[in-house]
Amino acid sequence: MRHYVCVVRLWKRSSKAPSRVDERPVMRVGIAGAGAVGRSVARELIGYGHRVLLIEQNPRHFEPHTVPQAEWLLADACEVSALEESGLHMCDVVIATTGDDKVNLTASLLAKTEFGVGRVVARVNDVRNEWLFTEAWGVDVAVSAPSALVAAIEGAIDVGHVVRLMELRHGQVSLAKLTLPEGDSLVGKRISEVPLLENTMLAIVIRESGIVLPKSDDVLAAGDELLFLTGGGDGEVPSLVRGALGALPRR
Repeated sequence: MRHYVCVVRLWKRSSKAPSRVDERPVMRVGIAGAGAVGRSVARELIGYGHRVLLIEQNPRHFEPHTVPQAEWLLADACEVSALEESGLHMCDVVIATTGDDKVNLTASLLAKTEFGVGRVVARVNDVRNEWLFTEAWGVDVAVSAPSALVAAIEGAIDVGHVVRLMELRHGQVSLAKLTLPEGDSLVGKRISEVPLLENTMLAIVIRESGIVLPKSDDVLAAGDELLFLTGGGDGEVPSLVRGALGALPRR
């Protein structure tokens, strides 16, 4: 018998761009696996303002109180009927985060082929299986760390928002990306005018014309992708938002 907690059936995929520069489209994200990794990814995506459905088969891992903002479903993510009832076909993204590569591959294939999910991200537990995590199995992005899973999702909707890409040296250094939208306060400013926090540097600027090694007199333009390196014991980068753009509202 399946156990549902606040499962919303009337989901509708995001289709319109946000009306304001400081808004991001709310995505519906289904996560297969509510273990430590799945919950970590869910919390971060919820923090970005997205809606999350956690699907977990093991009753011992079915703990809605740990991520109360998410919808929860006690069911097998490899069972078509359960996925149909969960409304998986209305998800913009599905992430397979279980500790079993066979389950992650099966869930990815079902999400892509049976439910037409536009973006499927899968966790690879054993590097020897990495060669299997391809489009042939419905996988658009294959990653391992929770922060990389989030970056894979946010990569499609990161304009105007800082996205953490990875952590280096056990979290002592973080790499983050910020794409400047039209009308942003930094557009038209020189590199020397970009406000940076302590232990933070602008490493490179990526444009259609190529990679630019930033110089103080270089002028930023809409569409520029800024890659930041930030140091610190916590290895977090949300403070880059405050440092580069000021606080941005989240829904």
